[in-house]
Amino acid sequence: MADARWIYDLTIFLYAASVLFYFNDFLLRNRKANLIAFGLLAVVWLLQTAFFVSQMAAKEYFPVLTLFETLFFYSWVLATVSLVINYFFRIDLLVFFVNVIGFVVLVLSMFFPETTPLAQMKVIVSELLFIHITIAILSYAAFSLSLILSVMFLLQHNMLKQKKWSPLLRRLPSLGKMELFSHRMNMVGVPMLFLAMILGAIWAYLVHGNSFWLDPKVWMSLLVLLAYSILLYKRSAEKWQGRKLAVWNLAAFSILLLNVLSTDFSKFHQWL
Repeated sequence: MADARWIYDLTIFLYAASVLFYFNDFLLRNRKANLIAFGLLAVVWLLQTAFFVSQMAAKEYFPVLTLFETLFFYSWVLATVSLVINYFFRIDLLVFFVNVIGFVVLVLSMFFPETTPLAQMKVIVSELLFIHITIAILSYAAFSLSLILSVMFLLQHNMLKQKKWSPLLRRLPSLGKMELFSHRMNMVGVPMLFLAMILGAIWAYLVHGNSFWLDPKVWMSLLVLLAYSILLYKRSAEKWQGRKLAVWNLAAFSILLLNVLSTDFSKFHQWL
């Protein structure tokens, strides 16, 4: 780990610089700053990938099992999504907010241990658990993008309602496009979370038996799945749209955050 630590530290510095250049472009609509930010983000992604590969080479498992590894992988996923959005869709404001979240998550990973006790690691190292964690992280990334789009939707909706014709308003995508993309992110996140929960339940049953149903995080995860499923149903069946849909999306993400916090009360998620 020490041999690759410099990659991790350099990644944080470059990520911070990328976010600052994106912020400059966000305020001043500076095309040169946007290009520099994109270049720095590409370097960050390469460094994160190199660090991740070094971890895979040094460890006997796919490194997404500790909270440090989980947060790092989540940040890598967001950086990947940012590059795709920046290159193909050119939604600058969305890229900026995604990178802010990715940078914060990467910094937070510094405060958690990189390894767990060997005896505990032997329990959690399994392909089933790896797939469960990976898919769950990807679903959270989809929900995070949906949240950002909903916040942008509410921001533009409020500006239009108050007739605030600022340069920021012209840079935002249309309300319809943001609502559609937010909905599609939820359409991606819900089945992935459902699959992750099925795999997690199988693993928990094999390791802990029926007692896993008494774990509060299991029920919180079911509540998250229910909240986003209702959101999809309301939009498709009852034609919810606009501000109401965006507000409910924020409420669903709040439940997701509570689910993350419920880890402290979980019996078999303490390894996080």
